[in-house]
Amino acid sequence: MTIYFYKVWQPYGCFSNFSRHSIQIQGTYWSTVEHYYQAQKFVGSVDAVIIPAIQAAKTPEEAAALGRCCTRQLRPDWEVVKTKIMREAVLKKFLTHVEIRDILLATGDEMLVENSPTDYFWGCGADKTGQNHLGKILMAVRAEIRQSRLFSVISGEFKCD
Repeated sequence: MTIYFYKVWQPYGCFSNFSRHSIQIQGTYWSTVEHYYQAQKFVGSVDAVIIPAIQAAKTPEEAAALGRCCTRQLRPDWEVVKTKIMREAVLKKFLTHVEIRDILLATGDEMLVENSPTDYFWGCGADKTGQNHLGKILMAVRAEIRQSRLFSVISGEFKCD
């Protein structure tokens, strides 16, 4: 069975980057994965001055709007690094928040799909032909957490986050 997610108030809404699960990366606090992801678009670019505004945005929707402004110049390597940046943030989110980590692990080996009707890169798009990179990242993070837990139990080095 495929598990579809999209809006934070729907089942599995905690898988959304807009879910209110904060992360801390390199000593910096981000209200949501969306805040972090949108800000990373501008690191090292001439428009890096927008990063504090994205970080301070009251909602993930506001952070997304600031990051999607087409008049700003993205960092030159954005297309190369965006998936790696997303994976880092998603992993951090699920390592930080045990309650959603348990939800992710409880999905077993089910296919996870961001059911975005408009996003054909991160989601499946309206016609379900999208690349679903967010779903793929979640499944990879699930496998990594499962593997690290198994290693920790076998080696006797299990530590709670």
